[in-house]
Amino acid sequence: VQLQASGGGLVQAGGSLRLSCAASGRTFSSGIMGWFRQAPGKEREFVASIRQSGGTIYYADSVKGRFTISRDNAKNTVYLQMNALKPEDTAVYHCAATASTWVGGARNPAHYDYWGQGTQVTVSS
Repeated sequence: VQLQASGGGLVQAGGSLRLSCAASGRTFSSGIMGWFRQAPGKEREFVASIRQSGGTIYYADSVKGRFTISRDNAKNTVYLQMNALKPEDTAVYHCAATASTWVGGARNPAHYDYWGQGTQVTVSS
């Protein structure tokens, strides 16, 4: 499975961006896809996840109410709509995927088998 993330960029605080993560290769109709982010000098942190079947969704508390994760199974693509962006949202955003349907592990990066290359999001104050 190959994951291609796109949509990052530079935006002012309060602005919006939409990230996309397109999966190709041996894709799966079930499983979980997630977004993580990593700022310089910090550990990778969970942002949001969605299970392909049933649509169980989780968000980090820091983005709840501002970010929305969604999926288009026909296009094997997951989106992350980011609104009301803050400077502390600045990071490289990575998408990830796992064939596992166990949502208990969705917030743990070790739960994921496949990772995209990341896309930079920079929010200026």
